[in-house]
Amino acid sequence: MEPIWLQHYPAAVPRDIDTSLYPSLVDLLDTSFKKNAAKPAYLMMGKRISFAQVDEASRAFAAYLQGLGLEKGDRVAVMMPNLFQYPVVVAAVLRAGYVIVNVNPLYTPRELEHQLKDSGAKAIVIIENFASVLQQVMRNVPTKHVILASMGDMLGFKGLIVNYVVRKVKKMVPAFELPGAVKFNDALSKGRRLAFKPPRLGPDDIAVLQYTGGTTGVSKGAVLLHRNLVANVLQNEAWYQPAIKKIPAGEQVVTICALPLYHIFGFNVNMMLSMHMGGANVLIPNPRDLAAVFKELKGHRFHSFPAVNTLFLAMANHPDFGTVDWSRLVIAVGGGMAVQQATAKLWLEKTGCPIVEGYGLSETSPTATCNPTDSTAYSGTIGLPLPLTELQLIDDDGNELPIGQAGEIAIRGPQVMAGYWQRPDETAKVMTADGYFRTGDIGTVDERGYFRIVDRKKDMILVSGFNVYPNEVEDVLTQMPGILECAAVGVPDAKAGEAVKVVIVKKDPNVTEADVRAYCEANLTGYKRPKIIEFRTDLPKTPVGKVLRRELRDKS
Repeated sequence: MEPIWLQHYPAAVPRDIDTSLYPSLVDLLDTSFKKNAAKPAYLMMGKRISFAQVDEASRAFAAYLQGLGLEKGDRVAVMMPNLFQYPVVVAAVLRAGYVIVNVNPLYTPRELEHQLKDSGAKAIVIIENFASVLQQVMRNVPTKHVILASMGDMLGFKGLIVNYVVRKVKKMVPAFELPGAVKFNDALSKGRRLAFKPPRLGPDDIAVLQYTGGTTGVSKGAVLLHRNLVANVLQNEAWYQPAIKKIPAGEQVVTICALPLYHIFGFNVNMMLSMHMGGANVLIPNPRDLAAVFKELKGHRFHSFPAVNTLFLAMANHPDFGTVDWSRLVIAVGGGMAVQQATAKLWLEKTGCPIVEGYGLSETSPTATCNPTDSTAYSGTIGLPLPLTELQLIDDDGNELPIGQAGEIAIRGPQVMAGYWQRPDETAKVMTADGYFRTGDIGTVDERGYFRIVDRKKDMILVSGFNVYPNEVEDVLTQMPGILECAAVGVPDAKAGEAVKVVIVKKDPNVTEADVRAYCEANLTGYKRPKIIEFRTDLPKTPVGKVLRRELRDKS
């Protein structure tokens, strides 16, 4: 496809960028540490650590890891929520020449065992709250070095209080036994007495194994090279420029980091982009605790807030929303899942800052497209391809489809992964001969180059031969007064093959099934209307906030 989108770029966004500016993420970090040494890099619980402090601590921890005898390219797992230790460990692992394996801290033993085995992680840095999970799988995994972090590490005297509350008052640390495990602060102390030896790193060295969510099958590790992640940082920086220009000159960009850093969205769009731009991240350890989120936000004036639809929606409906100063917010990026029109409308009404929807995957580091950051309203699209990014719509045979026809979105660009870790067969299934990554998402494109997600291939519902896309049903229903959120899935039907089922969370308890059917009759053609309507108090979701449609199907 001709890059028709380029002519619709905002004036402040370059059509081309130099992705070779940094040979590796380590070069990007080193440059930022020197340039922004005195600035705060991360803020949390009334404390802050500067770029210089992250620099010093990560060097010490890198020296400690090298002292374990690990070799260049070895994998190190990181299993923590958003804490000061996370960016320190990430910088240390990369600086030492190793590979980050981001691990969801809420994993079950089965899920953790799979990821540690599959990645071959030699070491793990894990918060003590979940050490009992690791204990259950230690004899089955190749991971021999365990570093235990606590909530209070790097918080000074306040950390002692935090640890007491976590361990004794809230009893959030189940009993565990991990012989030989080393405490994080002890590892830092030891590392400060060791010599750090920077390895030679280049663009094609592996930086991160980012495991896919696994909600549709076996979790696979997307191999992200240093050049993939560097390119996406620079692409995002270029795309942010129209919004950044609204911030007064000399004012440090402050970003709310409610996205988990173990997720590629938080990892690159929050952590690495802010490090490159000399910005500060306000770390939110648990975004599900909305009372604590608003308590943290009240202490800051911030400019950027990347999040998923479910968090935007939950926050906008929370009674504490008005206690926060939203006046500095210039960019709210929505990704990870579709932003719904009702959510976008409410957010704009309450903050005056529109949600700018983007699109990407673990396999694309993550950002591939985004709406212009000087947008004034919700568009319903995923926007335009970022600089140096090409998108095509293809059929099952890989043939490109014309404008106006729905097809599978395929992406080519410097941010596209090198493949799946030790799975050449799976890599071959998703990579075309000319270097495009097949996303499995069905989309359309208009004459301006704006792409729109219709749905996941596997989520499409086939009703009597007609395609029904759950996102469309969900978008319609969430605009109905009295509905907070919903999910649509396909369930077996003897007559039509499949039927549409919707699971609804009410905003107004008085909403009835009859109300929903009447609304659907007025807004959806016959075959798209739900045959089954179910009300629940909440929807099953991943820790990142994506609705687990599979669970809704399984319980049908």
